[in-house]
Amino acid sequence: MTTQSLESLLQQAGGPVSLLRAHKYDRADARPEYQPQQIIPVIPQEFSLWERETRSWREGVSLFDQTHHMSGVFLEGPDAQQLLSDIAINDFSTSRPGVARQIVCVNDAGHLIGDGIVFHLDEQRFSAYGAGFVQNWIMFHAQTSGYDVEAVYDTKAPVYPNGYAHTRPDCRYQIQGPLAGALIEKLNGGPLGDVRFFHMTEMTIGGQRVRALRHGMAGAPGLEVWGPYEHRDAIRDAIIEAGREFGLELVGGMAYLIGAVESGWYQAVVPAVYTGDAMRAYREWLPGNLGEGMIRLSGSQAHDRIEDYYRTPFDLDYGKLIRFDHEFIGRDALLSRRDEPALQKVTLQWNTEDAASLFAEMLTPGGRDVRFLHLPVMCDKMDKHYDTLMLGARDVGNSAYTAYTANERSILSIALVDESVQIGDEVVIGWGEAGGGYGDRLVPRTDIAEIRAIVSPAPYARVAREDYRR
Repeated sequence: MTTQSLESLLQQAGGPVSLLRAHKYDRADARPEYQPQQIIPVIPQEFSLWERETRSWREGVSLFDQTHHMSGVFLEGPDAQQLLSDIAINDFSTSRPGVARQIVCVNDAGHLIGDGIVFHLDEQRFSAYGAGFVQNWIMFHAQTSGYDVEAVYDTKAPVYPNGYAHTRPDCRYQIQGPLAGALIEKLNGGPLGDVRFFHMTEMTIGGQRVRALRHGMAGAPGLEVWGPYEHRDAIRDAIIEAGREFGLELVGGMAYLIGAVESGWYQAVVPAVYTGDAMRAYREWLPGNLGEGMIRLSGSQAHDRIEDYYRTPFDLDYGKLIRFDHEFIGRDALLSRRDEPALQKVTLQWNTEDAASLFAEMLTPGGRDVRFLHLPVMCDKMDKHYDTLMLGARDVGNSAYTAYTANERSILSIALVDESVQIGDEVVIGWGEAGGGYGDRLVPRTDIAEIRAIVSPAPYARVAREDYRR
């Protein structure tokens, strides 16, 4: 089957909103890793119980298998560092081997395309991992902009792996929690030394030499390790065996993203690639069966213009990463916006009675046609989620990714709100689905349930705000 470009799909659907509001589950051209819309393929949904796994990174130590679900790009050559610096709001000119940093990219108008993590592996060699939007943007510039680089795409694992051979350069595991340090020291046969946050080191696990990144999640200290894919079982088994002493819990797909909500990580906004003449060449280059053509825009917030779903780095608290001392795509637009009011990222703690009422609706035959609440997470798909959010009679932003956390015994949502909203305010989430789409790919709308919620800090977890983020 011939793969259509994203631009071709947009024209076929009659525009970005129609394309993104449509369901994608029967797209014949979908690559195996994008059908259906799950983002945690291959690994089990639970190893023990998801609530028990959730508590482990707060109370003990957790092992996350990150080998499968993220897309990656390996970038190598004399111009690799310059390419990254030219497309990122943060300056890579000072990057050096052994250090990782976040990469944030915007379009020419200053709207977010996406973010990810870049690992500076060797002098002219980098890898970038994340949801795929930034990885595709890097590949485009590596192939079309005249840089002296070689770019190799590392495709994430398929949702349905049977009959689809798939290997990756590396396996990748993350060890997190208050007992992570003790486990890491045991694996290493002694202290690892003083490794600064987002700096890399090396160690031996299961007889295999691996690289490691000082990292953290949900406020818990930890390490991300990666090594040869063909030795993934030996590395994983060695971590599990050493972890028995510390009550190590393996974390499955159901619990995986709970930590992201606790940490205040806004998974992603709609990538700003669907409009604008400056982005047309990219849309014509980009295969429509990658993430940009497969995601679904969901939630009760309905706009006619896709631009109304775009956000800037300032809205997601990435303004502190911008370095205006170098030229990059979108620099002038962000420079003109830096004094404008921006949204702020907060956590919404759901009202217990309203949450219980939503479950009552779900259990009432002939009740209202509400959108059901999935536990523990509503962010386990490729959906970009936008629910209405009201403070009194005022529209104050949008609610997004939602999860139940056993650590807080609360349902939490990440939200972007305007500057008038204060911590402690009570807002109302419009919980539901606006519906939409095109042709026979229509998604039906639902009734809208009103959920009261208290505006709280992001990150919500105290340890994440006061220790990890410090």
